Amino acid sequence: MTIEAHVSSDKLAQTHNLPSLVHRSNISNLPVKALHIIQLRANQFINHTYTEEDINSNNIPLPDENCLTWIHLIGITESEQLHQLLSKFNIHELVLEDMLNRKQRPKIEDYGHYLFLATRVYTYKKQKLQYNQVYLIFAKNFIITFQFEPLGLFHVIRKFIKRNLSEILQKGNDFLAYSLLDRIVDDYFVTVEEFNNRVEGLDKRLFSENNKNLLIAIHQLKHDAMSLYRTLTSIRDIIGRIVHNEFELFRKNIHVYLMDVYDHAQQLMETLDSGRDTVMGMMDIHLSYQSNHLNEQMRMLTVFTIIVMPLNVLTGIYGMNFDNMPELHWHYSYYVVLVLMVTIIISLLLYFYRRHWL
Repeated sequence: MTIEAHVSSDKLAQTHNLPSLVHRSNISNLPVKALHIIQLRANQFINHTYTEEDINSNNIPLPDENCLTWIHLIGITESEQLHQLLSKFNIHELVLEDMLNRKQRPKIEDYGHYLFLATRVYTYKKQKLQYNQVYLIFAKNFIITFQFEPLGLFHVIRKFIKRNLSEILQKGNDFLAYSLLDRIVDDYFVTVEEFNNRVEGLDKRLFSENNKNLLIAIHQLKHDAMSLYRTLTSIRDIIGRIVHNEFELFRKNIHVYLMDVYDHAQQLMETLDSGRDTVMGMMDIHLSYQSNHLNEQMRMLTVFTIIVMPLNVLTGIYGMNFDNMPELHWHYSYYVVLVLMVTIIISLLLYFYRRHWL
């Protein structure tokens, strides 16, 4: 059973004729648990997808030196089942343990006949940045990829392989591994673009009246930028180690392609640096705005207090309880005091207005 998903674009990378698709394919109809197997032989493309009860080790082919095999696992969360499915590939138990870890930092490890790569991809869901682990095992004649849920991440790569079978066979398994890494890094362009859109949206709200919880939103974006930056830094370092020829499984003729991926990661990090600086500036501006707004309120309270103080003095004088009070029995004293109080109020208001306090 083969599952085909919609591809949103057919944009090709300029240098290596590989689809540099940054939008994920539709996952609404994909099973949450699946096993995809692609085998490449001379003029032969074999593609199988198994779900639910059909996922078992009997459907997984043995490693073959004359065949490139890509095994893609989705939603396999039981340790025993994962051990059984990968038993034919002599995968170390520590690697299998790491593959079931949902919070593994990006890294690359050399186990001799294969490399183990732990990576992450991010997306915004329900107004919150969330990440998914993506694991890769790369050997001379097979590649194993693993993720906990359908992401629509690699469907475009499967379509590209089918259309360019002879080119993939000619360039080798390390080129296929490169294309998967390139797809993972390119996926960050969508996330970083969404991050920048959120930064612009908050910037427009910065001086609006509707800025409730704005500081919380700014702090969340700061945290998002740090998470994306740390992950991209690790992925860039992984690619850098491969380019510097630390691992023999990647041939030197593939390094030129990997340098392109390295440049993409560097570009994303620079964009995030700029976005993070903007967020920090927004936080400073917001705090200054709040401080100025508080000062405005305190100034108004001060004006009110200054106006009321002389009135309190006057009313306090005429509120004393003794008979020999000056002008106590003067018939017009009440009206004179009222006029005096109004005069004081108007005079103070005019004074504060001319000083631009009102």
